[in-house]
Amino acid sequence: MFLQKNDLVLRPAKPEDADLLSSWWSDGRIMAHAGFPDGLDINPQALAKDLEKDSDADGRRIIIEIINVPIGEMSYRRIEGTTAEIGIKICNFDQRGKGFGTTCLEMLRDYLLYDLDFEKIILDTNLDNKRAQHVYEKLGFKKEKESSWKDQRGIDQRSVHYYYVKGEKDEGKN
Repeated sequence: MFLQKNDLVLRPAKPEDADLLSSWWSDGRIMAHAGFPDGLDINPQALAKDLEKDSDADGRRIIIEIINVPIGEMSYRRIEGTTAEIGIKICNFDQRGKGFGTTCLEMLRDYLLYDLDFEKIILDTNLDNKRAQHVYEKLGFKKEKESSWKDQRGIDQRSVHYYYVKGEKDEGKN
């Protein structure tokens, strides 16, 4: 996969991206929304080997670049049949709020639905993340449910889950 819209590129994460990904994932400021305010302890060598197993069919980690500079990451994985779960992080704080996340989600959504023939996409976000919820709804994702969980510090959190079904009123598709 390689997706591009103007200066924005989505490309597969490669083993040589393992150091960058592990540095982002170990940063609690970046990972707090996902329940890891202390970050994750990721072994870059193990991650590099794991990245070699990614595939278009079953799931992959994706690097988001603006003019060849990595600013974040996305992922998708087949969770059953024709359903994919996706995630996104704009890891460079200076690049947040510029619309890149919306464009990336639209690009990945369309790639999964129309190139890889997935039928349904699911994702979730922290209930406090109103910006993400606005973006998801603008792109045609529908709220499914809320759930409760504890982050790595044992603090109660709430998430809102979304879904998008191919052909079900594609009002978010441009």
